[in-house]
Amino acid sequence: MRSVAILFLMAISASPAMAGEPRQGGKLLLTDGATSIEGSAGGGLATWALIGGRETDAGIGGGLFLTRVHTGRFDLTIYGAKAGFYDRLELSYARQSFDTGRAGVELGLGRGFTFGQHILGAKLRLFGDSVYGPSWLPQVAVGAQHKMADRKAILRAVGARASRGTDFYLSGTKIILGHSAVVGGTLRLTKANQFGLLGFGGDRRQGYSLQAEGSLGVLLSRRLAVGAEYRSKPDNLGFAKEDDAIDLFAAYALHRNLTLTAAYVDLGDIATFQSQRGLYLSLQGGF
Repeated sequence: MRSVAILFLMAISASPAMAGEPRQGGKLLLTDGATSIEGSAGGGLATWALIGGRETDAGIGGGLFLTRVHTGRFDLTIYGAKAGFYDRLELSYARQSFDTGRAGVELGLGRGFTFGQHILGAKLRLFGDSVYGPSWLPQVAVGAQHKMADRKAILRAVGARASRGTDFYLSGTKIILGHSAVVGGTLRLTKANQFGLLGFGGDRRQGYSLQAEGSLGVLLSRRLAVGAEYRSKPDNLGFAKEDDAIDLFAAYALHRNLTLTAAYVDLGDIATFQSQRGLYLSLQGGF
């Protein structure tokens, strides 16, 4: 957390507002996206090509977020921060905590046993503009997310090959204002089991696999967007099948600097427990 605090102090001290030129951020409402479960700008499940923060290429922006996901058996809590530099570079941090609740007893881990991981992310916009560019050209970005999972001994015991890993992705996103729509797609190279919470690689597959993420949303008003997301995941561990994930979401701009996202999420089977579905809530503050 110390590194995150340093990052934001640097971002704020370099911003025009601290130089005596107050800014409110130049992006339209909701066009900075929400925050994905790994801390980068995006939807709930999917990473988008957008750069986090409310600032355009005129300055430095950022934000903080808190997310809770509750399924039939498990609870996932995520918090973190991201900074966007001149709408070109995004740096992010997320901390995930996965509470097994009563399922921990059935898994032989003890009630309320918790897995967790730290995620450091970097995203670079290559070309395009999600809002103002040509209608046929999306905003395109590349990125990496380095994930460091807890519980190394247990992860090894269930078949994971490592407790650390790095995802690499290529993402494209377009906000089509004339049709009040947002469309996005991401290709991800990953070894992560359950987003990395259960380690990386496994007894069934050790190396990288190519996975896909997709998003489709509709802007019902300046403040409200609804849509759906899909994310495929590897199936590396022999002890438990891993399914793809989907969500149906609604994002509402409570204020130009505060967005609430709610979703119904289906994460499929998790650690031998089938059909883990439930509610996703995320609050994001940005500048």
